[in-house]
Amino acid sequence: MKRKAEPSLRYGIGEWFGGLLATMPAGKIAKYIKSAKLSKPDQPCPFRRRGSYSPLCNKRGGVCSVRLYRCQEDGSALPHERKLVTLCPQRFWEGDLVFKQISGSILNCPKPIMVKEVGFLKGENAAEVGRIDSVLVVPNSFPLHWCSVEIQAVYFSGQKMGLEFEMLSNSRDNKIPFPSAIRRPDFRSSGPKRLMPQLQIKVPTLRRWGKKMAVVVDDVFFNSMGKMEATSDLSNADIAWFIVDYKINRSRSELFVAGTRYTTLELAINGLTAGLPVTLSEFEEEILRRIAAGIKIL
Repeated sequence: MKRKAEPSLRYGIGEWFGGLLATMPAGKIAKYIKSAKLSKPDQPCPFRRRGSYSPLCNKRGGVCSVRLYRCQEDGSALPHERKLVTLCPQRFWEGDLVFKQISGSILNCPKPIMVKEVGFLKGENAAEVGRIDSVLVVPNSFPLHWCSVEIQAVYFSGQKMGLEFEMLSNSRDNKIPFPSAIRRPDFRSSGPKRLMPQLQIKVPTLRRWGKKMAVVVDDVFFNSMGKMEATSDLSNADIAWFIVDYKINRSRSELFVAGTRYTTLELAINGLTAGLPVTLSEFEEEILRRIAAGIKIL
């Protein structure tokens, strides 16, 4: 008997302008399609901080996160699992919850002052060439008592999201169409290629200053890394990882801090690298295999 093929799984839009696509009303989808095609979205972001920041979404297309979908027999999409993968860094700002927990854990201060994008590296002409994303400060502290915060969402690789907007435009049965293109979260670009260099540049100086670095990532991203040994206490760590996840309700999801992990810079790099070197003999065997497959003489 021929074995039945497993249903296809693909990543598609998880949250869109702050709402869950899987349960979004048709009228709202139609409104968001128009906004997603603009060079600058005209929809408010429910997660951005108010005050000195514009309340409008600043991510073209408005996609906050992606999730895995299963293809139904009628070609519609059904969420395969509840996990969301965060694409937009602003998603981590929901209610300032994670920043309050960082400040409470590292600074013992429930209501810190936040200072954004503080110059950290200077070039030869004294121009800023690198910044700390955010600095949390204990009010009225002297000397200043503070910690730095680095946020890392995930890039995706594959076809552009515009293809999904077109499919949603053409949908006539109030069902979410199965994603038309193959795409996936690019954890390698987000971790070793983006986050790791930031830590390698910033943490050594912060360590000399006696300061801690808090890093905010989501649960899926953190679990994509290699095994990361933890230190027993914050006092022995350079980095405090704040790992967030989402409680999914019918129309939207709610961010919460799922766990914390304290590591040194060196342990973090081991985890981000997510691999062990092959042996010399394995490496040379691979060279010989490729030569045998097709010799190219330069």
